[in-house]
Amino acid sequence: MSLKFEFAEETILQKKEVVEFSLKGKSPKQRVKLLILRDLMNLNWDIKFGKKKIEVFPPETYDKETIKQAMSIKRNEIIQENREWINKNIEFARNNLANGYDVMCSEIDPIIEVCENQKQKDLFRIFRYYWSSPYSDYVGRRIKLLIRDRGLPNKPVIGIAALGSPIIHIPERDEFIGWDKETRTKNLIYTMDAFVIGALPPYNYLLGGKLISLLLASNEVRKIYRNKYKGKVTIIDKRVANSLVGIFTTSLYGKSSQYNRLKYQDNLLYNHIGHTKGYGTLHLSKETIQEMVKFLKSKNIDVNHRFGDGPSWVMRVISTAGELVGFDSDFLLKHSFKRSIYFVPLAKNFREVLNDEAKRPKYYNYTKKELVNYWKERWFENRKKNPDVIANVIEFNPSDFTI
Repeated sequence: MSLKFEFAEETILQKKEVVEFSLKGKSPKQRVKLLILRDLMNLNWDIKFGKKKIEVFPPETYDKETIKQAMSIKRNEIIQENREWINKNIEFARNNLANGYDVMCSEIDPIIEVCENQKQKDLFRIFRYYWSSPYSDYVGRRIKLLIRDRGLPNKPVIGIAALGSPIIHIPERDEFIGWDKETRTKNLIYTMDAFVIGALPPYNYLLGGKLISLLLASNEVRKIYRNKYKGKVTIIDKRVANSLVGIFTTSLYGKSSQYNRLKYQDNLLYNHIGHTKGYGTLHLSKETIQEMVKFLKSKNIDVNHRFGDGPSWVMRVISTAGELVGFDSDFLLKHSFKRSIYFVPLAKNFREVLNDEAKRPKYYNYTKKELVNYWKERWFENRKKNPDVIANVIEFNPSDFTI
């Protein structure tokens, strides 16, 4: 499939394998066109320049390196915007990390800490910048967690995790649960999306990411959710909304080694249920979206941005501006990155509860202690015997940690 639109010939600047266009003296409309083309070319789209038209052809699929490159561009934009804050807080982050040698001597006794005060939230924020994916916050319900190691005196951070309100419509997810629109609207509140799951150095060398993944299925996390939303009721039908029966998460790189075949007591904890359609905004840079907003304002077009709009607002901006400069908006939004979707069932009868066929969840009884012991036996003990892993862990010093 290709897309044609009128366009004047422009000069392309090639720097360090990243495409850039000269925007000097260009109108708002031309700037938007050029920036869209730049972003697509950096994702290996095939661009054919004609005398009066340009044709763009999306790749059949995106490989891992292309996705990483796209994320690094958007991530770097966010890092630079927040560089002053990061530099101010980097020492705070280092003081909450473990020395590699100490970790090799630790029994690793995780405790789950809910981010409630500003220091906890700041610590989560700076560690989130460490990830290769761009920092973004979910709107609506949010629970941010720091996983600390009580096995060491200063209780360093092993990793972080975060749960947020689920995206309203994901066809593959809805089909897996058996939801129609009405039932989904009523019962989506009994699920959450895990939008951050991962370990920090040096625990990441010991497959600490799998430990964090296991902990999200624990009784303790369910209790954290229940306590946070105790007494809260839904606005529409006044139901108590503090029962969590399942968690969804996604992976950008296809099936994830962190989640794939992750079992406990012969139960698959992370069920791979399909892929998203690939609609999204991650393939377009923040600079491009900002120029789209300026362009729309120059046309006196108001794309409302209310609290809670989140990604849907960005998609409306892309759709409206894209159409005005000659792109088919559906075509432009569709060719983002397909994500693998995983589901973590916390109740044996999750499907019945989510489809109003049962009132009470029959929860799995996964205690934190049991899950941690399983992780140690299955992964930690073996990693501690691997010379390469030992070297990586011991070599890590918190003073080396940078964003």
